[in-house]
Amino acid sequence: TYLAPLTTVGNLPFRRICKGFGVDITCSEMAIATNLLQGQHTEWALLKRHPCEDLFGIQLAGNRPDSLGRAAELISRECETDFIDLNMGCPIDMAYNNGGGSALLGQPKKIEKIVRTMHYVTDCDVTVKFRTGINKNDNIAHTLVPKFEEWGAALGTLHGRSRQQRYTKLADWEYISQCKKTTNRMPLFGGGDVMSWEEYWDHMDKQRADGIMVGRGALVKPWIFKEINERKVWDISATERLDILKDFTKFGMEHWGTDTVGIENVRRYLLEWQSFLHRYIPVGLLEVLPQRMNERPDAYFGRNDLETLMASDKVSDWIKISEMLLGPAPDNYTFLPKHKSNSYEG
Repeated sequence: TYLAPLTTVGNLPFRRICKGFGVDITCSEMAIATNLLQGQHTEWALLKRHPCEDLFGIQLAGNRPDSLGRAAELISRECETDFIDLNMGCPIDMAYNNGGGSALLGQPKKIEKIVRTMHYVTDCDVTVKFRTGINKNDNIAHTLVPKFEEWGAALGTLHGRSRQQRYTKLADWEYISQCKKTTNRMPLFGGGDVMSWEEYWDHMDKQRADGIMVGRGALVKPWIFKEINERKVWDISATERLDILKDFTKFGMEHWGTDTVGIENVRRYLLEWQSFLHRYIPVGLLEVLPQRMNERPDAYFGRNDLETLMASDKVSDWIKISEMLLGPAPDNYTFLPKHKSNSYEG
């Protein structure tokens, strides 16, 4: 199992939570190559690895072969990492408009220079993460997969949507399966919408990919890796879910500190995560199993007050949960989720 590199929410304390539930491979949040080369401390902090991360990679983003090559060489020399992943999947405007992330998919010659350079200057494996293409009706990944292998990539991960689709349509697993057939020795992992052990093993049993990367499914229910490994659903209680958040706050204080700034960082990242966590529907309340990624249920009452509170899409309720764990928030505290793909209310 592979936990996707997740900007903002894929921080070290969250990765520790997922390791506790049995995920095999973890990866840092996306780091910008030019920021690393400028020595920005906040960017270098993203690359920190916890001792429990026994198979760990660092994800790099950028659009120039020289800066990506220099950053990869630095990381290979200075950091403890098992692989460096090139981001060609990020759909957000900031990355795309600067020629990075999924914008690279439109420039195969530039990709070749980047992958060959990174492969040449590093001692660790280079992997690539990418989407089906830029536009929804123009899949190009199948033309790139064999080339990635030729250029030196050790593994590819294909998110089954185009840049244009973002997260609005279901991932195209049939296309991922087609792309897998174009590989020789390079493993190809797939990703998109996996939120249950049934979906995971259905894709694996049908050999649609050599492995599966889980992203949003792990944000909504990080115990998905336990369910996958045990091949059974866990009807987790609200109290057990709160215990997970207690662990997160403990890990967060170890990582960001226990002073005022550290505590507020823990609170902010907890709230970012809560913008996904509230979408979990308790198994005991579902009429049909499993819960699907694109299901957005109406408001419901849980089996107790805590379960109802955890299901709220109101930021004010998320702040209440943070106060249960971290004490009172500052006066007039406000929060706006960074990931706008979530539906939420003020």
